[in-house]
Amino acid sequence: MTLPFYQALTADVTALSAQLPLAADNLQDIRRSALERFKAIGLPTLKTEEWRFTNIQRYLKEFPYELQQTPVAVSADTVAAAAIPGLDCYRAVLVNGHLQTELSELPAGKGIIIGALSAHTTAPGFTTWFNEQPHLAEAVLAQLNTALFADGLYIELAANTVLDKPLHLVNVYTSNSPAFVQPRHLWILNRSAAATIIESTVHPDSQAVTFANSVLETVVMDNAELWHYNVQLGAANFREVHTTATHQHKDSRYHHFNFTLPSTPFTRNNLSVALKGSHTETNLKGFYLANQHQHVDNHTFMDHIMPDCYSNELYKGVLLDNANAVFTGKILVHQEAQKTNAFQQNNNLLLGDKADINSQPQLEIYADDVKCSHGFTAGQFSEESMFYLRSRGIGEDAAKALMVNAFSHDITSEVNVPELQQQLQAQIAGIMNN
Repeated sequence: MTLPFYQALTADVTALSAQLPLAADNLQDIRRSALERFKAIGLPTLKTEEWRFTNIQRYLKEFPYELQQTPVAVSADTVAAAAIPGLDCYRAVLVNGHLQTELSELPAGKGIIIGALSAHTTAPGFTTWFNEQPHLAEAVLAQLNTALFADGLYIELAANTVLDKPLHLVNVYTSNSPAFVQPRHLWILNRSAAATIIESTVHPDSQAVTFANSVLETVVMDNAELWHYNVQLGAANFREVHTTATHQHKDSRYHHFNFTLPSTPFTRNNLSVALKGSHTETNLKGFYLANQHQHVDNHTFMDHIMPDCYSNELYKGVLLDNANAVFTGKILVHQEAQKTNAFQQNNNLLLGDKADINSQPQLEIYADDVKCSHGFTAGQFSEESMFYLRSRGIGEDAAKALMVNAFSHDITSEVNVPELQQQLQAQIAGIMNN
């Protein structure tokens, strides 16, 4: 590969390793191994099966590689841009992956640990669970993150601990020159713990182009429940690869919602869930609304390892202008995972003349007592429905906005935070009405 980005990373692994933050702690061997693995695999190309519809190298050409280890100061007004009107919540503000306690409002109390990842690398939860999700080993950009991350957010809730209100995680990405930043997060909910966590992204338009390669590991222990919302509302000078890897244990419940809205040119979401205990419930819901030349790529992997588990996945997309999207959803049912119920559906509206979708729903089943299904649809508005609305005096743009709102309702209606639900519905309507 001739990209300066790649050459700078692989030219001198030893010298680069010496620059690693936390190099003297228990991460040293993990980092070196991950960096060597990244060097051996190399950046994805269009010949890489998992990336054959996404040319990531075109988005990396502008980046001279530099380790972004120093946090950048941001104002309270910048953080306020991500606020959810009317929502009573805790708040954690991260700038390029570094926790800003002066801008945050964190919960306190017995059984609650929320802080910078760099301050908890010797915690029992960290040493037990960090980098333990097996799906990360095959994700080359996750390996790069493991090797070179600077900081992130560590959350651990003790057994039977419940956050009394949502935690709003505000990710601010900003730099005065092109930057490649790599936040790393680890969230652990121990037995019968519960939390709702909302992620938002802020990237000031006046700043240089930033590429975020973030990795989140979540651990949902026996009978615990996590509601996780990721709202991606970016900017023209922002690009993102967001990897989430989840361990789910016996009787646990995991609900993941991903909303990708304009106008980040490139967004790749990797989401994998390992169902390591029986009688689990997993709900994966996603909605992407892309315009102009925006490229949105969602990859999901449901790994059914144990019996008597249930998973339900629904992703919907609306593509305007010249936008294009990729959806690859894989369900793997191991031989031991009898009585699995696993469902997957991807539906798309193509509203631009050159809008495009590549969808690959996949089932791989080795058990014989299961209920599994997958499906895909792509189309335009029903002419009959459009005629019905137009005949009642509703203009074409307003009619399209109403139909997109109805199309997204299956996703937004299941958001269990009313203030977030209202904000998302208003944002989707606002985009369609512009």
